[in-house]
Amino acid sequence: MTMKPSDKDKSAGETKNVTGKVKEGIGKATKDREMQAEGRAEQGEGKAQKKAGEVKKVFNQ
Repeated sequence: MTMKPSDKDKSAGETKNVTGKVKEGIGKATKDREMQAEGRAEQGEGKAQKKAGEVKKVFNQ
């Protein structure tokens, strides 16, 4: 079974979001501000990609 582009975007977006949360948590634990910032940025990218997948789904893509 092949995934629709909308489902791929939603899945990849959620993966980036979770990865970003992990990076941010590690950054907080180690007091590494750069890693915290990377984590927050990755979460933002993930949320945007997931939202793009939701929009595609509305238009049946």
